[in-house]
Amino acid sequence: MIMVTGATGTVGRLVVARMPTSTAVRALVRRPDRLITLRPDVEVVQGDYADDDSLLRALQGVRRALLITGAVGGGEDERFLRAARRAGTEHVVKLSAAAVLDRSADDAVTRWQRDTEQLLRSSDLAWTLLRPRSFMSNTLAWAPGIRSEGVVRGLYGTSANACVDPRDIADVAVRALTESGHDGRAYTLTGPGPVTAVEQTRELGRAIGRRLEFVELTPDQTRAALLRRHSEPVVEALLASARRQKCGAKAGTDPMLAKLLGRAATPFTTWAVDHAPLFANGSEGTTKPRARP
Repeated sequence: MIMVTGATGTVGRLVVARMPTSTAVRALVRRPDRLITLRPDVEVVQGDYADDDSLLRALQGVRRALLITGAVGGGEDERFLRAARRAGTEHVVKLSAAAVLDRSADDAVTRWQRDTEQLLRSSDLAWTLLRPRSFMSNTLAWAPGIRSEGVVRGLYGTSANACVDPRDIADVAVRALTESGHDGRAYTLTGPGPVTAVEQTRELGRAIGRRLEFVELTPDQTRAALLRRHSEPVVEALLASARRQKCGAKAGTDPMLAKLLGRAATPFTTWAVDHAPLFANGSEGTTKPRARP
């Protein structure tokens, strides 16, 4: 049995959908009614990182698990790993972030990610770390402004990021969960090349057949907007991340994803075309981006 946590999230739901039909899959969710899947063979279980008993029940019979957490400093990884050891789980694949490798990154989110990686590495469990760069799907936060005004507002529009398609991350996760040879490995996952917010805006405009405008925000404007959605430590972490990106810290690419999948990483142009309906007028589809320095 393989468990996928965060099964209603950006990567988790894709992993559930991409798992081989011959594999027994269990999806752990807080709200089962929010899980949309075309896989009737997937077992859906309710569980909460704050409820040790629910985690232990959900992990019974699970051999491998994908661990996705998001509460910075909330102890979710520690409680999950404790329950996994008690349940006899053998291998945990953890979704982390590429920023952990950047020595100049010392914000609250990156420190938390490093700490949670160390928790897993020091456990008695076999482990695999997935360290993606920013998700291409983070641009879905722009969808309301694109639909209503044809405008994208953002910070440092000409700074580049080798962002990655979440579908590619999910494909790597499936391999790590279903194949041998991934124990004790850490994989940095990037897109095929760096892209700026201005370039992403242009590609989205082409995908929907509409001229879009990028409007540069100041750091203070960006902070005010982020504070409406995130706590202050997370906001400061995201701003620090943006400054590192401006200095070129996120422009580098890594060949690992292509080696693992046997194909090139998906370019942003393809992601934009595939998701164009979410940005077009009349679309109601939105996805909350995950904070990921």
